[in-house]
Amino acid sequence: MSKPKITQLIKSVLSAAMGVQSEANRRKEFEQGSLSSYVIAGVVFTVLFVGGLILLVSMIV
Repeated sequence: MSKPKITQLIKSVLSAAMGVQSEANRRKEFEQGSLSSYVIAGVVFTVLFVGGLILLVSMIV
């Protein structure tokens, strides 16, 4: 089993965040990669997303 590349990790996190990831892809990715890498990528995505929303709202208001 090979570790997923950073682009595959980002693609997986983004598709999971949008709710379009299939169960088969999710299983395959978690068998190949480590849980910690997906958790870290998910936390980073969440922080960037919330920060982007705060920035957008502060620019509008």
